[in-house]
Amino acid sequence: MAAPGWPAVLYDSRTGVLLRPYRRRDARAWSQCRMANEAWLSVWEPTPSRGTWAELNSPAAFRVIYRDLRKSAAAGTAMPFAICLREPGSKQDRLVGQLTLGNIVRRAFCSAYAGYWVDQAVAGRGIMPTALALAVDHAFTAGGLHRIEVNIRPENGPSRRVVEKLGFREESYHARYLHIDGAWRDHVGYAITTEDVQAEGGLMARWNRVRDGQVTV
Repeated sequence: MAAPGWPAVLYDSRTGVLLRPYRRRDARAWSQCRMANEAWLSVWEPTPSRGTWAELNSPAAFRVIYRDLRKSAAAGTAMPFAICLREPGSKQDRLVGQLTLGNIVRRAFCSAYAGYWVDQAVAGRGIMPTALALAVDHAFTAGGLHRIEVNIRPENGPSRRVVEKLGFREESYHARYLHIDGAWRDHVGYAITTEDVQAEGGLMARWNRVRDGQVTV
């Protein structure tokens, strides 16, 4: 039986941002994107227990990650999306990142953590907040979740700006939270719940008002 809200394809025609499940044939595009962004991404990602960046981001490594993501999605503990760009009317898309709603817990909690990365070549164009808004709205509706959390290193200004633009609350400070780039790093905790966006028609509706200058952040 399929997990609530999965699989799913989400699209914003205004920006061409497309969220979809990974495919096996994404291996080369994923590897090329990751390899081109080593300096941009490696300082923000968990310290690898073994292997070089090239080894951990090869097409062969993707196939292992792909199997793990499919297994988690089938179990209902994750919604792993490839972030792509697609022109309106086109059938072709370009992979530019990843957004995963992970550690999904249901019953009385109904919560997930969001983690994401994006190609530096398209950073600053509103792609990441658009992708996160699409995913959160989907999680709160078809996904049946109530709360989405994001934990970010204090010095990661661009990532913090993403959630702040969308109206996530800063709720907590986690000392020595994750081992990243060779050391235990502090993180700032942000969160948003369904009640925060219901009156506004959802998070994408709020984000559109921000983009149109109707809301100042």
